[in-house]
Amino acid sequence: MPCLLLILILAFPRVAIALLWFFTTFFTGVYHGILIPLLGFIFLPLTLLVYTYIVKNYPGPLSTQEFIFLFIAVILDLGLVGGGSLHRRSA
Repeated sequence: MPCLLLILILAFPRVAIALLWFFTTFFTGVYHGILIPLLGFIFLPLTLLVYTYIVKNYPGPLSTQEFIFLFIAVILDLGLVGGGSLHRRSA
């Protein structure tokens, strides 16, 4: 079951953010305003989820492993955005 949930989050991160925002307290205490979560929702949704999870569960300075997870999330977000333009050009 957790693997299915992870696949759904990777496939539809904006849906996951909306569900977490409306039905849980996942984002409470991490961000002081609405601007950063809104920008994360629009531009880097997977990175927003990973960063929020890291800050909520591992307080203190970020370790190397946490930076690696953030880097992977950014790469996945940018890959999801850039993949569509590649397919449009070849068609």
